[in-house]
Amino acid sequence: MDKKTQKKQTESPEKGRILSKPRIFFGLTFILFSLVLTFSFISYLMNWKSDQSQAGTMLDKSIKSSNIFGKAGDWLGNIFIFESIGIASFIIAFLFLVVGTLILKKKIFKPWKTIGHSLFFICWLPIFMGALTKGQGVLGGVYGYQIMDYLNAIIGSVGLWTVLAASILLYFILEFNLRPSSVKAKLNKINENTIGKVKAMMPDSNVDFEADEELKEEIEESEDIIPNVKVSEVTNSPFTNNNKEQEPINVPKGFPEVPVSTDIETIVTPNHTSFEDTKEVIQPVSLNLNTKPVVPVSSPEEAFDIRPSAPSSVHTSPAQENIKFNVEVAPVIDVLDDSDKKSQELVEKHGLYDHKLDLANFHMPPVDLLKDYGSEEISINKEELEENKNKIVGLLKNFNVGIAEIKATIGPTVTLYEIVPEAGIRVAAIKKLQDDIALNLSALGIRIIAPMPGKGTIGIEVPRKNPTMVSMRSVIASQKFQNTDMDLPVVFGKTISNEIFMADLAKMPHLLMAGATGQGKSVGINAILTSLLYKKHPSELKFVMVDPKKVELSLYSKIERHYLAKLPDAEEAIITDTNKVINTLNSLCIEMDTRYDLLKNAFCKNLKEYNKKFAERKLNPENGHRFLPYIVLVVDEFADLIMTAGKEVELPIARLAQLARAVGIHLIVATQRPSVNVITGMIKANFPARAAFRVISSVDSRTILDSPGADQLIGKGDMLYFNGNEILRLQCAFVDTPEVERIAEFIGEQKGYASAFLLPEYVSEDSTSSVGAFDPNEKDALFEEAARIIVSTQQGSTSMLQRQLKLGYNRAGRIMDQLEASGIVGGFNGAKAREVLISDLHSLEQFLEDLRN
Repeated sequence: MDKKTQKKQTESPEKGRILSKPRIFFGLTFILFSLVLTFSFISYLMNWKSDQSQAGTMLDKSIKSSNIFGKAGDWLGNIFIFESIGIASFIIAFLFLVVGTLILKKKIFKPWKTIGHSLFFICWLPIFMGALTKGQGVLGGVYGYQIMDYLNAIIGSVGLWTVLAASILLYFILEFNLRPSSVKAKLNKINENTIGKVKAMMPDSNVDFEADEELKEEIEESEDIIPNVKVSEVTNSPFTNNNKEQEPINVPKGFPEVPVSTDIETIVTPNHTSFEDTKEVIQPVSLNLNTKPVVPVSSPEEAFDIRPSAPSSVHTSPAQENIKFNVEVAPVIDVLDDSDKKSQELVEKHGLYDHKLDLANFHMPPVDLLKDYGSEEISINKEELEENKNKIVGLLKNFNVGIAEIKATIGPTVTLYEIVPEAGIRVAAIKKLQDDIALNLSALGIRIIAPMPGKGTIGIEVPRKNPTMVSMRSVIASQKFQNTDMDLPVVFGKTISNEIFMADLAKMPHLLMAGATGQGKSVGINAILTSLLYKKHPSELKFVMVDPKKVELSLYSKIERHYLAKLPDAEEAIITDTNKVINTLNSLCIEMDTRYDLLKNAFCKNLKEYNKKFAERKLNPENGHRFLPYIVLVVDEFADLIMTAGKEVELPIARLAQLARAVGIHLIVATQRPSVNVITGMIKANFPARAAFRVISSVDSRTILDSPGADQLIGKGDMLYFNGNEILRLQCAFVDTPEVERIAEFIGEQKGYASAFLLPEYVSEDSTSSVGAFDPNEKDALFEEAARIIVSTQQGSTSMLQRQLKLGYNRAGRIMDQLEASGIVGGFNGAKAREVLISDLHSLEQFLEDLRN
């Protein structure tokens, strides 16, 4: 019987170590799937904003995903994180790992305990993240947001956080056995390990130190010479005998009597370490016994030397108090190098560089060019306010929603009613009544803001029956706009509180505008352009205008030689052809790269620092440095470009939006179709500032602003502005077409530049070369001189020929084509200069001689 049991015991471990193939397969499958889930979730959290617009495009091959596992990873992240439990989905991936290890018979985790903890955090963590983020983002998921919203509606915000805190506290108490007695024992143990060890290291006051022993020995040795001086009086009672009379010192016979000071003070030695006697008042006393080493002496006078003691405390004499004491701060010496000295000399001789000298007589447009619509004071209709107030209060009362206070703020178009609900009233109960309030007030565009940002109130925006117009003249003529110090000031209109709203385009740094047809989008673009024209000189600002509809921006063609920029071979500055749009965008990318090179060589971070340095004459124009104006790209209908060109337009715009801010290139992109295939995730991620006019559906509003509200606007310039922090409701300023024409004519009649601002040349890859066979008889008169310049500098650049030979761009381009056809320079190389095929001037002269023959 013993042999059988022994045989079973020896066989059972061997059988336990051997795993069947299905068990190995399923175990590894679960572990691998847990890893796939983990990395898919991490990649989804990093790129969920840009991939959100790709939901439902699983089978579309043209759309690529940024997830590490492609669209399958996006689908897993969307299912588990966005539509389920948020970041608690990582616990599900962990559970797959636990199940896989159990199948492989690896008891790394305790199964039931691990599952219990995981289920608790799967339920608790989404609700916590939903309450923490207030439903924004994907960290809590739909489950977390819904449960949080439901609990918040039932027990309120304080109750919700109380439940969350109590549940996690109860979990830790049950898990780690946190009883009061055990906590007290742990604290005592920590106290013993820290404070107890410090006390043990402290010296005892009752222990004599070696220094005290040495002092006693020295005094005992001196007792042989002065027997009447008691050692105990010196060592044991120097601090307590201050009030007693000093006993006389008997000097032995044969020694001279030396007067000894009776003002004896105690020696305060570092050996006094008693922590218990510190309560006694110790008066410092100085005992000056200059004891020399004991050596054989010939006379009593040399044996012992007693001198009057000097007071140990330092007293300031009157002479020291009257000493003159001067404090001087050393001046800061700024050491200038040679370049700084040279720039300073140039500034002293010529003054700062003035970029306005080319158009020194240019006059900014006057305010009189804008139409005066009369008084824009807001008229208060008390009957309308009282009627709306009674309807709101009555409706809320019918739904058992009490109001403690109500306040009305009248704006140009909308009246804001701020209500303070009674204690215990849920905010969600008021938000659900938006449609009922709109029905009761018989008004469109009712919007409820619950709660108001920075206030303890709930806002209800109700359109006015007789709105007030906000004219462009009123906002341009305001002191706020005239005295602003913004780099690119843009005035949109007025807020609900009737305040003029302005923003700096240089800090936005790009603006995305969207709205349905006829809701004021084009008027908003004209308002932005008018603001910039009234504030910036032509040398400081250039526009690149893209107008696929051909009629919206055509009014600005009159200011081509002042404010517009175009390609060198373009006939018109306002671009309407899609192919030219692609070339222009790529040319702007080349301009951006060129500007970054200039900033790098000048050691500047942004355009403002660079222009300041150039104005102070610290940058040499011979090295390619120049004054750089701001460039604003205006695209009126972005959806048409995406439909016709697609990625060819989206990619350069995304690149400009990502990088061009520091070099002064800013984008204003407008569209009337705010769908996810037009405003993609890549575009939205790089346009933090957005302006939304009225749209048709809530989906379009979420596409623009990531939140509803634009579908509740009333049109006619009513807009929402989002700058990354909060959403503001504005009434856009109205500027009519005749006003824009008058401004353009006023600017166009003045002296301008020779041509529009020329962007770098760009030739697309698929464009065929226009260089034909070279005919020496038809070569340009400056062909040989241009060839010598190119070969001597070893730089095939058309712009360099323009500067060196003082030519126009067209002639310089023809000469460059002839040089390419003759074999002196290579083909077009994008942003880089052409390759020079002849190395020296001697070879060039032989080549030119062969051409002449």
